[in-house]
Amino acid sequence: MTIKETQNEIIDEFSMFDDWMQRYEYIIDLGKNLPLIKEEFKTDNNLIKGCQSKVWLQGEQNGDTIVFTADSDAILTKGIIAILIRTFSNQKAIDILNADTDFIDEIGLKEHLSPTRANGLVSMIKNIKMYALAFDAKKN
Repeated sequence: MTIKETQNEIIDEFSMFDDWMQRYEYIIDLGKNLPLIKEEFKTDNNLIKGCQSKVWLQGEQNGDTIVFTADSDAILTKGIIAILIRTFSNQKAIDILNADTDFIDEIGLKEHLSPTRANGLVSMIKNIKMYALAFDAKKN
């Protein structure tokens, strides 16, 4: 599936809920199903700066795609990173770099987060794009 197809699928899923309490519960459920990052990657180097909670993100090249794993010490944040990993993992670096993140606004996520969590969301996206940039530069 392309990044855009995954984003549209997420938009459709969020549109099924009537209110934000249901959406928060869904985000938490997504976090509970997030495949855990290996303990060896829970290092300061993999901590995302700018997040209210601790969020670890690891990216590894798998052929011509990048596979992301992550974890967080906060359940809602874990759900947010799960959405991003679902969107960007197993995608080519160039596709990640060229992808927009308008789907975040379409599902209303950023506006329903506290300012510090919204900043953390931006930092998560920035880190994912930095991995893509690094892997793309290594390829050339």
